Amino acid sequence: MADLSQIKEHMEVIGADGVHVGTVDHVDGDRIKLTKKDSGAQVSEGSGSHEGHHHYISGGLVAGVEGDKVRLSATGANAVTMEEEA
Repeated sequence: MADLSQIKEHMEVIGADGVHVGTVDHVDGDRIKLTKKDSGAQVSEGSGSHEGHHHYISGGLVAGVEGDKVRLSATGANAVTMEEEA
């Protein structure tokens, strides 16, 4: 697992394919809490009942932190299916 202490508020979370997955609200233990307004909204599987509340990404999916982006080891579409809801 990558060093989650490098992850800061408002960083963009992207899949291994570069697809936008969400925006960091904060790190909560070994998970990344995504902002409500942006939690999977750009990925088709993240619409409807998945909008309007917080989602979490497991820290185990983080491949690395590159500048102001958190890159996941899963593609954007796959990462959305692995999100946990608040």
